[in-house]
Amino acid sequence: MMKIILIDDEKDALEALEWKIKRIIDNVQITKSSSPIIGVDLVKEIQPDIVFLDIQMPEMDGFSFIDKFQDRNFEVIFTTAHDEYGIKAVKAKALDYLLKPVDVDELTLAIAKLKNEINNKKNKEEESLSKINIQADGKVYLLAKEEVLYLKSDKSYTTIHLTKGKKIIATKTLKQIQKKFNAPEFLRVHNSYVVNLKHVIEYNKSFNELKLKDNTIVAVSRSKKNELIKTLNLE
Repeated sequence: MMKIILIDDEKDALEALEWKIKRIIDNVQITKSSSPIIGVDLVKEIQPDIVFLDIQMPEMDGFSFIDKFQDRNFEVIFTTAHDEYGIKAVKAKALDYLLKPVDVDELTLAIAKLKNEINNKKNKEEESLSKINIQADGKVYLLAKEEVLYLKSDKSYTTIHLTKGKKIIATKTLKQIQKKFNAPEFLRVHNSYVVNLKHVIEYNKSFNELKLKDNTIVAVSRSKKNELIKTLNLE
């Protein structure tokens, strides 16, 4: 459900905008306020997806309102009878700027833009959550699974080999680092190696070795051979 807050000191404008929004969106929760001061508390409580905000209001103007939220996690669409604030609205990173009375077609386009922004945020959050975090060199690296070729043990260190020839050396054992790579494509094929099977291009049965996309040759231990064959459907 999309959560929307409407803030405008003109109650007729609030009612009209609510009616128009409900014509465009079915599954929506709309909260209205004619007071921007009360609106600040509503935003903190409801955590809306978007605030439709008038600019010229007696208690507080729209720009002062959004200044209350330095780390803004909601979109803003200004709704105003004045057309001279367009540049200021852009600088305030507003999603859109609609002149009153709000045209339904323009509102429909603004809502479409909003849905696209919400989807983009969701995708970015999911992408961020799916990344693997590795601490090394005083930094935290966020790695996508597909960019990891293999992990190699070097006693108490582990080298993470990435695509494009990059590598990260972590001061943890392979066993410790492997816990971060809890996904079916990562397989321990040797005491010294965990391989991303999606980057395997060849299995040499005679030498019991894997060849990766970067031409790296990785040894497969006898104890891991059967598991590898089963995982790659080589039977």
